[in-house]
Amino acid sequence: MAFNRKRTSAEVASDAGSVLNDPNASEVQKRLAASALSQRNPSHQTGKEMEELASRVMKSNKYAEDTKELAATVLSQANRQR
Repeated sequence: MAFNRKRTSAEVASDAGSVLNDPNASEVQKRLAASALSQRNPSHQTGKEMEELASRVMKSNKYAEDTKELAATVLSQANRQR
């Protein structure tokens, strides 16, 4: 299995930490933020379930740009062979 060695940038990781500490953040935002933070470690990569969630977020018009940024980060670290 091929691994994607990309990792979450410090800026996105900081944003993700803020989302996780925000009591008003949605469950979707928190799931994406947690995934993005876990991928600061390059040996972690996006699972299939998170890929699907991030893909739905990117295709939808109902999510804000900051949520889409987290989704894009998660997708960029997906296993390309899946």
